[in-house]
Amino acid sequence: MGFLGDAWGWLTTGANWSGDGGVWQRLEEHILVSGVSMALACAIALPLALFLGHIGRGGALAINISNVGRAVPVFAVLALFMVSPLRNSGSVPTIIALVLFAVPPLLTNAYVGMRGVDPAVVEAARGMGMSGRQVFVRVELPLAYPMIMTGLRSAAVQVVATATIAAMVGQGGLGRIITAGFNTYDTGQVVAGALLVALLALLVEGALVALDRVIDPAPSLAGVVADDEGPGARTTDRATTDDRVKTTV
Repeated sequence: MGFLGDAWGWLTTGANWSGDGGVWQRLEEHILVSGVSMALACAIALPLALFLGHIGRGGALAINISNVGRAVPVFAVLALFMVSPLRNSGSVPTIIALVLFAVPPLLTNAYVGMRGVDPAVVEAARGMGMSGRQVFVRVELPLAYPMIMTGLRSAAVQVVATATIAAMVGQGGLGRIITAGFNTYDTGQVVAGALLVALLALLVEGALVALDRVIDPAPSLAGVVADDEGPGARTTDRATTDDRVKTTV
């Protein structure tokens, strides 16, 4: 059991969870930085991707520009910020770096989802007299939803995991537990910190999966189709729903 036993011993020691530098404080810092970063990334990437996907222009350029963020390591961005005037701005350098890291998957998946909507469906909706806003809200957005959520889940898990390296430039979060373990040659503490980060990432993934099931527009689309086709019509499969929506529109 070795290092796993040491990690379990560290995690079950109450003193490691409370006070300055305890697990609860580091967890709060980690969640705060990750949450703010994701909120800002969504506010930047999703409106832009949905708009460009709706009008069908400029998306390739926007995606290529955003993908530059993937080519630059987050740690390198943090290191640059730490030698700039932002070094005394608390978690601001970490948040900016994580936003740059989260924007590409959000932007790419949302744009691809919008452009993946069958043009025949859009044209049929316009032929029925729907305005551009109605086509966007009632046709394109629901059908692009699976790809949007995929990008959101991917970005969220990546941000939670990547926020750990902020500790390497003196920032807070669960990464501080890991770096402290390295500094004291405490393998159990290093493994315990890594397990906490992994568990948090899994919890975030699970929460987003649950949210996906709650707000998934496929059931409501199926209900609309059933109402249009008459009593007794039912469908639950998302792909089937999309096909039936296309036929109905």
